[in-house]
Amino acid sequence: MGKTKSKSIRKSAKILNSSGVNFNEGFEKNKKILVGLNLSKKLRNQMAGLMTRTKAQELAQIEKEKARRK
Repeated sequence: MGKTKSKSIRKSAKILNSSGVNFNEGFEKNKKILVGLNLSKKLRNQMAGLMTRTKAQELAQIEKEKARRK
């Protein structure tokens, strides 16, 4: 198991996601999106990893709903 993310990282990622920032399911692409925020390297990587995981979960949920409808 990996390390858990702190509440502040989760809260910040949720705010960014709701503000219209389009994250991908790729970690490297998410890191490049977060470069402009002037975060430390550790925080940037943690937020990019969290957004990668949540985006993958969203896509899996959408696929599951599509399969259920068929």
